[in-house]
Amino acid sequence: MYVGRFLVVSPATAAYRVSSRSFPNRRIVERDGTLTVAPTPDAPPTDNPYVSYNCVRSAGDGVVVGNGSHVDPIAEKVDLGYPARDALASALLALDFEKDDYDTPRIAGYLDGEAAFVGIVRRDALLVEPVDEPTLVATYERDEPGPVAFEANDAAAAAREAFEMTFDHRVCAAGVRVADGTVETAIVNGETDE
Repeated sequence: MYVGRFLVVSPATAAYRVSSRSFPNRRIVERDGTLTVAPTPDAPPTDNPYVSYNCVRSAGDGVVVGNGSHVDPIAEKVDLGYPARDALASALLALDFEKDDYDTPRIAGYLDGEAAFVGIVRRDALLVEPVDEPTLVATYERDEPGPVAFEANDAAAAAREAFEMTFDHRVCAAGVRVADGTVETAIVNGETDE
């Protein structure tokens, strides 16, 4: 099954995976503590604004994960003192779903080791929900937050588990663990860990 990009969020652990039919030549790179989805060196040139973006960024006492440019304003709002739920809702509402050929939803989550939220904005809805167990939301097919079996308890395991989930067209994945005010991240690109 192809679900597109997806994330799994719980209060202490999260993961984000790029699954793509149209732009598979991507990887996740670390830039000053932020994880960014970017084209691989051999990727064909594109002017598509949805190919490269920050997918994991620290915010307040926690982390924002997501599938696009909305990650930055969510993190900025949390840093300004907005409650995580409000930061997610206002940024997702403001940027709305992606205006591509598929009306791709924007998905995002926030976790701080104690609490977590997951959100999606799609053509027909804006949903932001608190979560206390691993919850998955994807851009296609699984576009309503729902519980998922996810056992990872550190960043490297979260990245690997998300990458290996049986959804089609996997490209790369990021994992996050937040504990005692410390954020740990990990990356899986293709079949190699970084």
